[in-house]
Amino acid sequence: MNAREVCLLAGLLVSVVISPSAVQAAGKSIFVQSTTSTANSGLYDHLLPRFEAETGIKAHVVAVGTGQAIRNARNCDGDVLLVHSKPAEQRFVADGFGVKRLDLMYNDFVIVGPEADPAKIAGMTDVTGALQKIAGVAAPFASRGDDSGTHKKELALWNAAGIDPAPASGKWYRSTGSGMGATLNVAVGMGAYALTDRATWINFNNKNDFKILTEGDKAMFNQYGVVLVDRAKCP
Repeated sequence: MNAREVCLLAGLLVSVVISPSAVQAAGKSIFVQSTTSTANSGLYDHLLPRFEAETGIKAHVVAVGTGQAIRNARNCDGDVLLVHSKPAEQRFVADGFGVKRLDLMYNDFVIVGPEADPAKIAGMTDVTGALQKIAGVAAPFASRGDDSGTHKKELALWNAAGIDPAPASGKWYRSTGSGMGATLNVAVGMGAYALTDRATWINFNNKNDFKILTEGDKAMFNQYGVVLVDRAKCP
């Protein structure tokens, strides 16, 4: 990410999301309930020093899965929500916990796996077809299993492929209950396929012989949203 992009995101957080009343209420610090993939991508390492230098506001990031981030924000444990499950974000606002939701940024999901590629999905652009091939040969697949935005997307893709992986849990389908980086480490360790967002994969340092095998399907679009927590609900 270049300096212009960092400044753009900082400006969005300041001028669009964090209203003057929110900053006044929070003092000189804010808490951001964030998805782990955003943290794993390295975004905050670039964004927050500039954000804090330009605004004087200290941003504390709580990086958890999207589902947990939304639950935390519902418990008034945050000022800003930055996650990637639009229906859940819209429910958060509709239930009165958020002032507004805005599209902030996007990347895409990819399926990564070992060079051996036992399911032979390399080069595929049809994600449902790739998942069907993985299930067809019972190739190991590491799922986050943590109610995160990535996990929600993965389950939606399995459903679109006409496959329920639940009966295979503990067999070829393994739920880690962990964030994206930890799940990728598990996948590499056991030679399993995994669904990940591209930014986290680029920033991931333990790739071994793993590579992106399936990408480019429109169904793998990954939209991130930002929501200002309603101060009337969470004074």
